[in-house]
Amino acid sequence: MEDHESHNPNDVAMEINEMLEKAQPLFRDECCIYRVPHEIRGSNPDAYTPRAVSIGPFHHGDQKLLKMEDQKRIYCRQFIERSGTKSLESFVSCVQELEPQVRACYSDDIKLSKEEHVMVILVDCCFILELLLRFFSEESKEDDSISLFPWLDEYLRWDLLLLENQIPFFVFNNLYDLAFATLNGGTGHPSLLKLILGYFFGPYDDTDWDSGSIEHFTDLLRTFHLKQSISPLSRKKETLPFLKSAIQLHEAGVKFKVINKRSLCLLDLKFSGHTLEIPQIELEDKTEIWLRNMVALEQCYYPDESYITDYTAVLDYLINTEKDVDFLVNKGIIINWLGDSKAVAKLFNGLGKNIIHETFNAEYLRICKDLNDFCEHPCHRKVATLRRDYCNTPWKTVASVAGIALLILTVIQTVCSIIQVVQGSSK
Repeated sequence: MEDHESHNPNDVAMEINEMLEKAQPLFRDECCIYRVPHEIRGSNPDAYTPRAVSIGPFHHGDQKLLKMEDQKRIYCRQFIERSGTKSLESFVSCVQELEPQVRACYSDDIKLSKEEHVMVILVDCCFILELLLRFFSEESKEDDSISLFPWLDEYLRWDLLLLENQIPFFVFNNLYDLAFATLNGGTGHPSLLKLILGYFFGPYDDTDWDSGSIEHFTDLLRTFHLKQSISPLSRKKETLPFLKSAIQLHEAGVKFKVINKRSLCLLDLKFSGHTLEIPQIELEDKTEIWLRNMVALEQCYYPDESYITDYTAVLDYLINTEKDVDFLVNKGIIINWLGDSKAVAKLFNGLGKNIIHETFNAEYLRICKDLNDFCEHPCHRKVATLRRDYCNTPWKTVASVAGIALLILTVIQTVCSIIQVVQGSSK
């Protein structure tokens, strides 16, 4: 009887109901900073993991990154001192008001208490703001380990663009405005966007940028590339059709041309006539890091606007082996600082693993369709076959031209002989 009462259906129902009421959705509407999905992270975990500094709660406390904590605190103190009349309390109050909104921006539950979270946000944001200001003004101080070691400065730039290593952009805006509200007035302090764009991309005009539309630094990197595009950005609910590799397209008669070597936009692929134009891309260690993190952001936050992911998918088709890489290097499309052509092929072949495409760049779909139609055209196929069989080396080309010339001369001689015979018989 007692055992039956301990399992009273009403009591169990109440417990289940309480459990159901506490359930939270997987992601909130405000969420914009994500743990990289396990399936995507598995292909190259290092590309998503900070090497020098933790920013935000996800990697806070990582033993490998603790050495930077003191330097972060030095920068934080000096930023607050730089602000002039503003007290530490005013900065703390600002972050305390924003903390619930900031917490909602992360995909994972933050295990830190509110007080701990406020401290992490404040120190990390002020550290970055001081870093940006020092870079802009080219300041260097004796206690500045970052400026003393170029490799550390380079690692910091990479780490600040990682999707898991972010703080919402509105926090930087609020703290920067608070620090220089009375000093700004157009004297001495550039806009926050100008600081950030200059740090990552060099001198850059920020007049057509809206800081309110930027979620964080990874999002700013993606936005930077989209803003450079001169091609229309529209999408269709279609999957990318199969596309031949660069070598196969070349053998089918497609000509490859590098677009303006100084162009900053990677996305502006073009195909017209016989020519596929591709913007130049420099491949180095950081290239895979920022490509992977932009793709991860699009998978989580921009599934229907995944323009960077689309670009990597097209390059994945074009690059199957190291021979494709060597071909594109010879055309000036790829600058390979990785050295190994196999490493480049592995990079692009790995970017598409476990990536989902719901829609695709309409311009890329058109280009792929036109390329496939070009390769299937009987005339183009015959010309490509002749080129492959008879003109694939300089010596074969010379021999083929000589053979054709000899054939033409033989035909002319034969025709002349026939004419002479005919004329002789008519007499």
